[in-house]
Amino acid sequence: MKITWLGHSSFLVESKDGTRIVTDPFEAGSYDGAVGYSPIDTHADVVTVSHEHADHNAVDTVSGGPEVVRDPEERTVRGIPIRGISAFHDESKGQERGRINIYVMEVDGVKVGHLGDLGHLLSADDVAALGSVDVLLTPVGGYYTIGPEEAKRTAEALGAKIIIPMHYKTDVLGFPIQPVDDFLKLMEHVERLNSTTVEIDASDLGDTAKVVVLDYE
Repeated sequence: MKITWLGHSSFLVESKDGTRIVTDPFEAGSYDGAVGYSPIDTHADVVTVSHEHADHNAVDTVSGGPEVVRDPEERTVRGIPIRGISAFHDESKGQERGRINIYVMEVDGVKVGHLGDLGHLLSADDVAALGSVDVLLTPVGGYYTIGPEEAKRTAEALGAKIIIPMHYKTDVLGFPIQPVDDFLKLMEHVERLNSTTVEIDASDLGDTAKVVVLDYE
């Protein structure tokens, strides 16, 4: 399996058989130019949308006629099992920013979790519903989502072995959120790849959790 960071909360996940899943595609230039990542230019078989904000739901930017998943109902799409739960974009049970969906997909025997714009710590029931996750794509920037400390606790609760941070301040993102370094200083094992892509095999998953930092496209 290959995971490529497209920017913000959007990743391209590719299985060994060539199935392509894009998570939370963003509209480049949205929010008065605050989302400054390059426009998404890729095709996919499946697109997952955690919630209906322009920096997460721009499905029209993805070519190939993908099947779009917009709710956490358990299903198999193009051979990829996907399940999830409904959660909140804030700590006030959605009163500030509404609901979001968290997805867990199984690709090449690896369980990949995408937390969307999760804005609160998961309850014990949430963790039980999601089950263990091998690779966790988690927001770490705070303000609109969980921040560094909450992301660390969430990764631990889900038993993630590889943690890939997302939704944090970069040179091209104008949101008032924290940079990835605020999260990294809390973590013991960090690997900066200087690449947009990481390849992961089920046999690579060890007993020690590590953070993998990707470059954006």
